[in-house]
Amino acid sequence: MNGSLLAVSDLHVAYEENRTALEAIRPRHEDDWLIVAGDVGEILADVESALRHLARRFAKVIWTPGNHELWTHPRDPSPLRGAARYARLVETCRALGVVTPEDPYPVWEGPGGPVTVAPLFLLYDYTFRQPGAGTAGEALALAAANGVVCADEHLLHPEPYEDAAAWCRARVAATERRLAALGPDVRTVLVNHFPLIREPTRILRHPDFALWCGTTATADWHLRFRATAVVYGHLHIPRTSRHDGVRFEEVSTGYPREWRRWGARPDGPRTILAGRPAFPKERA
Repeated sequence: MNGSLLAVSDLHVAYEENRTALEAIRPRHEDDWLIVAGDVGEILADVESALRHLARRFAKVIWTPGNHELWTHPRDPSPLRGAARYARLVETCRALGVVTPEDPYPVWEGPGGPVTVAPLFLLYDYTFRQPGAGTAGEALALAAANGVVCADEHLLHPEPYEDAAAWCRARVAATERRLAALGPDVRTVLVNHFPLIREPTRILRHPDFALWCGTTATADWHLRFRATAVVYGHLHIPRTSRHDGVRFEEVSTGYPREWRRWGARPDGPRTILAGRPAFPKERA
């Protein structure tokens, strides 16, 4: 197995420019795997179409949802909400052969392996609060007073959970048990749409937006679960950083208005574990 483990997120295929960027995503070797770390789109049919396209090209595609996939958007013919919507997304991915957070974690046996690639679905619980912001409710009120309100508050319905924080707590507990069951020598690549630690959010233009960016409950997971790398998106600030000696990769494509500032189209998937380049034929 000589391919590479690649990663991308925040494809936002509702935008024509981003659909062009999606078309440009191609493997460099027939063994390449692709991680898709959420926010493919808001409409179920768009998410399915994009993942089908990628699954035809890559040896394996691994997906975890972002907040946008979980929206019940007024333009989407599907009325599904909350956990039922997530279940439909998982069902769709399985039909395409795409790995989800509900499936056995695949083991990358290529260069840099063996390493278990763990797609996580954890959400956020408003614990990434500004100093002195008080309770979650007070922090949300302060953010609103500062003109910062995430669209999730109107479009992401956490049913049957009371709120997003309750859904997050349930997901964190179940995922923590699953990761803890891995062998003590198992190395991982942890994949989540939201950053697992608070530090990447400290460079946000609007600091209050960190409320919708993760949970402090995962602050030590990169160490506890022996991460070779952590892959995330959501912030639309693509970069590589290191925390406690572990490499963190923010792999967002982002919105056209954002990447136009860089003067070029997005670079495409980031290499997480590098293999030997080749020029395969496109998969049927």
